[in-house]
Amino acid sequence: MPTATRLPDPLRNRVFRGTDVVRRGLLTPAQLRGPCCRRVYRDVYVDARVPDTHRLRARAAARLLLPGAVVSGLSAAVLWGVDLADERDDVEVVLPPGSHPRRIPGVRVRRMPLDPADVRLLDRVRVVSPVAATVRAAALLEPDDAVVAIDRLVTAGVVDLAAVRSRVAAPGAASARVRRACRRADGLAESPQETRLRLLMADGGLPVPVAQYRVRHEGREVARVDFAWPDLRVAVEYDGAWHAEPGQFARDRRRLNRLQAAGWTVVFVTAADLHRPAEVLATLRAAVRR
Repeated sequence: MPTATRLPDPLRNRVFRGTDVVRRGLLTPAQLRGPCCRRVYRDVYVDARVPDTHRLRARAAARLLLPGAVVSGLSAAVLWGVDLADERDDVEVVLPPGSHPRRIPGVRVRRMPLDPADVRLLDRVRVVSPVAATVRAAALLEPDDAVVAIDRLVTAGVVDLAAVRSRVAAPGAASARVRRACRRADGLAESPQETRLRLLMADGGLPVPVAQYRVRHEGREVARVDFAWPDLRVAVEYDGAWHAEPGQFARDRRRLNRLQAAGWTVVFVTAADLHRPAEVLATLRAAVRR
């Protein structure tokens, strides 16, 4: 039998049913309540050393808690590799219509039919397809957050933006709000804040910039900028936390010098600036006018 702080080999780094491991003699009920295990759901436990993540909870819900369930929504996005939910959020799963009603803390159960073409098997877990997950995520989130989510899924290579737009264009396939979010997404942003900055510029009435523009001068590439108005030689850069990495400051300054030597004006926007949208827009309008 295991000690109070050690699990037997078959249970290490694993999620398991308490009644099953007790029946097999791997643990006693007292050991299930001890420091070596952590309760995930009723009768579902995990090795206490395993981090508590949304991915773990989603997999546990679909494989052990509600066998046959299909992971959906933001939870599906997490399983596809884009963390749109965290350990504090409820896991969303889909069960067939008429399945036995059951309230489970931490799990949101939807009862609805699913097209078999929209169900995938991902590492032994049933999950909705990337397109279905993207559309559902857009329906769950606030308008700007929905665009951010779509951009993240597209940029990560999980889904094709054209496929998502085609899906929501079908009559009755999605709400007007979801269709608008799909139109506003471009799948080019390299961070959520870049998407938010792009939406701010669009809502602020600025001309539509070119995203991820490659600036060339005298026959060679000078830099790639987040947004640009090439005819005006004005660039907008989102200055994220990664710019504080060792050596990055010097590289940024050399890059800025090259852009300025090519006749470009560069406006930097930080996360803090996005909390002052009127100031950001005023700065950008002034740069465009100049």
